[in-house]
Formats: sequence, structure tokens, C-alpha cells
Amino acid sequence: MRFYIVDVFAESRLSGNQLAVFRDCAKLPTAFMQSIAQEMHYSETTFITSEEPHNGGYDVRVFTPGYELPFAGHPTLGTAYIIQSQIIGKPAANVVLNMKVGRIPVTFSYRDREPDVLWMRQKNPIFGRTFNRERIAKMLGLKTSDIDARFPVRLVSTGLPFVIVPLSGLKAIRGIKVDKTGLARLFEEANTTVILLFSPETYSKENDLNVRVFGLPNVIPEDPATGSGNGCLAAYLIKERYLSRDSIDIRVEQGYEINRRSLLLLRARENPKGIEINVGGRVQFVASGEFPA
Repeated sequence: MRFYIVDVFAESRLSGNQLAVFRDCAKLPTAFMQSIAQEMHYSETTFITSEEPHNGGYDVRVFTPGYELPFAGHPTLGTAYIIQSQIIGKPAANVVLNMKVGRIPVTFSYRDREPDVLWMRQKNPIFGRTFNRERIAKMLGLKTSDIDARFPVRLVSTGLPFVIVPLSGLKAIRGIKVDKTGLARLFEEANTTVILLFSPETYSKENDLNVRVFGLPNVIPEDPATGSGNGCLAAYLIKERYLSRDSIDIRVEQGYEINRRSLLLLRARENPKGIEINVGGRVQFVASGEFPA
């Protein structure tokens, strides 16, 4: 089986969120896909199970080392990049991925004939319950005042649910010391495995927000770049009027605390049908190879 390694949300090689993409996997058993994902030990591994468009798109499955996901952000962009560059083989305006959560369209902009920024349209968000600030602060090893009291700690999903936490600034971002037991309890209660924390203060002045994302300690302790989570963040920003407007076009930095400086682009707007969310970023090709069957 041919596979490819790419870096997603990376402005330069080896600075974003790595992804392994396998192709020609139509006959591969689910258990074998799971074992490959565990062996690769990337945050996610994707498997393209249709080399030709099927029901208007390419069938794709996403696995973490521990389980299959219905949707994930950087695997969507990274896999679309491989479909365009290695399967289609010529510039394409868009590529649709058929995932367990549904059809996810990805659009391309180009620099000459090379892909520049890829954009994915996420599903309409679902807003869930809110959480007590004191409890969340204690779990994060922070003071309650480190969480912005003007806005709620809220569960948001565009296919994969995230607990969204508004922090006061970089001091709070840097001060996070996660209580693993408390985090596991929160995840069980919220029926999720990820929490996103964001700050209006940034390391790079050209960016608008700073983000950190934590998952299950034994699977993804901290994620360098999270497309699905930042899509949920975009919905949160609109819903709560965090930036005092019903549309956004912003730059988000992530991964700075783990030396994986990533950049995500968020565009979102409210319309009569809900909140339209687009998450964008660049993809860098790293390597390719053959995996023995």
C-alpha cells in the first residue's frame, strides 16, 4: 500500500500537525486499519477507500491510535491534498470527502500550479451544556480569574465535540497544568475527549488568537494543530459575540507551547440557516513510501 506523510496547518515543513495517508484501501479490514494507525502513532491516520469519486466524493476513514473518528480537521485537509496531488494529479477547484459525519467539501487556492491554502466547510455547529468556571480552573491548575468571566465554558460540536474555554491571556495559557484525573472525569461527563483553550493575547502580532488543545493523556496529550476544534471555536466566537460581530476572518496560532508553530485560518458568519464555518491552512509534503501488505 502506498502511503504519504504530510504536515497540515504548517507554514514550513515539520512545523504543523503530521498525518499519514494510505491509499487504495478498499479491501483493508477495519481491524488492520486500526493496527496501522496504532503502529504509525500519529494523532490520526487516514485511509482512502475509493480511488474514484463515489456518491460525489472520495470515501475516507479516520483513525487515532486508539479508535475511529467520525470527523477530524487536519486529516480532512491533508487527505484532500493527497487526493488532489496524487490521485487526480492536476489542479482541482474542490475535493469532497465522504466521512462518517457526512460529506465534507474542501476547496483549493493555488500558487502557480501548487496548492496554497486549502479550506474545508464544516457542519452546522451544535451547542451543548456549559461548565462551572471554578471546576475548570482547578482542573487546569489555574486561578478562576484566569478564565474570562464574560463568556461561558461551553461544549460545541461540528462533528467532533470540544469543551471551549476562554482564557484571559498568555500568562494563563503558559500556566496550564492539567489534572489528568479531573480531565478524564470531564471528558466522561461531556462525552468528548478534547478540550480547547484560547487566549486573545498571541505570541505573533500578526495572529488574532492563541490556542492550546488537550486530549486523553494516553492518546493525544497535546495537539499542535486542530482543525475540527478551531471550527468549534469559530462557532463559539460567533455565538457568544466574542469579537462583537456576526462574522470573522482571523488567524489562529497553535502549538507554540510544544514547539510546533502552526497557523489556522478561520472564516465564519451567521446566516438564516445557522453559522457557516470554514477552516483553512497550508499542507506541506514530507515523504512517501510503501507499507508491506
